[in-house]
Amino acid sequence: MTDPVAPEFWQAVDQFNQHQFYVCHDTIEALWFEASDPLRTFYQGVLQIAVALHHLENSNWRGAAILLGEGTERLRRYAPEYGGIDVAQLLHQCIELLAALQRVGADRLAGQSAQPSPQPADAVSGVDDFAIPKIERIAPIGTFFQGGGST
Repeated sequence: MTDPVAPEFWQAVDQFNQHQFYVCHDTIEALWFEASDPLRTFYQGVLQIAVALHHLENSNWRGAAILLGEGTERLRRYAPEYGGIDVAQLLHQCIELLAALQRVGADRLAGQSAQPSPQPADAVSGVDDFAIPKIERIAPIGTFFQGGGST
């Protein structure tokens, strides 16, 4: 059975999907401090991916690549789904983005910004068009809240 995520986690998911990665980081970090495993490690993996995407927005190739790798590795044990999200899909998207970053390399990313793209990561032809991961919900929002209730 999945440990219940805090209601604020859904706020962080919305922030992530709206590309508010630094704000998402702040929201999840507050949850991470209070959580215990296995939920704590789950939060940490999502948090690292959000920070990686923040680094990517700021053309920090190294920070993006390192944290994408660490966050992805941390979330592997939660696939295919956990906490009401499709972890397998998020992992796939992050692995594709990391591969695209590795193909592009740090030198070619300098001075560029990440742009949302409906294209798969394999279609990336340059540094200005990355497919940005999105967190997909797999259950109604209220299903995994601590204490039951729904919104």
